[in-house]
Amino acid sequence: MYVLPFCGFFVLLLSVLLVRSFLGCQSGQASASPQDEDGPFLTSDWRSFRARLVARERAFPLQELPPAVLDLDAPADQPQPITIGDKWVHTIHEPEKGCLLIATEKLDGVHIFERTVILLLSTGPIGPTGIILNRPSLMSIKEMRSSALDVSGAFSDRPLFFGGPLEEGLFLVSPKQENDGVGKSGVFEEVMKGLYYGTKESVGCAAEMVRRDAVQVEEFRFFDGYCAWEREQLKDEIWAGYWTVAACSPSVVGLTTVGSVGLWEEILGLMGPRKVW
Repeated sequence: MYVLPFCGFFVLLLSVLLVRSFLGCQSGQASASPQDEDGPFLTSDWRSFRARLVARERAFPLQELPPAVLDLDAPADQPQPITIGDKWVHTIHEPEKGCLLIATEKLDGVHIFERTVILLLSTGPIGPTGIILNRPSLMSIKEMRSSALDVSGAFSDRPLFFGGPLEEGLFLVSPKQENDGVGKSGVFEEVMKGLYYGTKESVGCAAEMVRRDAVQVEEFRFFDGYCAWEREQLKDEIWAGYWTVAACSPSVVGLTTVGSVGLWEEILGLMGPRKVW
């Protein structure tokens, strides 16, 4: 039996549940009980699980609660149900694949990055890469003559967004159908649950999926350019206060919404009264 301060309770609880979920998957004994949410939930969408823990800590201030008692030999107690809604955003300490970089006031006046929201696509060994979500060009792929992103003409009327200063064509896709073939195709890279990205090399496959009605044209968003940092450069910028790092639900990215100009303000509202700097 161990006695822990409440601030460490949820971190340890999450670790215990992750280990038990992994062992359950290894032994092939996945629970089918509707009450046992955490096992399958953790393996399917750990970001939402973490968001629920964060929401619980916000709902019950630490100073108002007594020390938590955790018996590691007993079955893991499940937290009281917490509703986080379809859209949620909360800060995190380290950048991770699928997180958001929210520009702070220190980038005001820097035209490319002022009040931008960047989605990190990768945090690989060479360095992080991402795309700016809220810089629509107000022109379509056809008008921009970006043939590299639309060889077949299937996406010619889709608006083109400015993704960053480095030259490359990328796209995001978020299928509405639950059992979609996007993830199963192996062609697209998953950013977070239900959200994938592709490059000009995979746009032909995307067009074919649209032709077969496996995914809708409206579920794509195309970007001209991307952002990249050297291995430690982004961490240095975060430490210097240029970016706030946050996790979010896929619905915050909102590929089907028009414009996304107000995304920076919306995210601040979802984060609550805390400033992003």
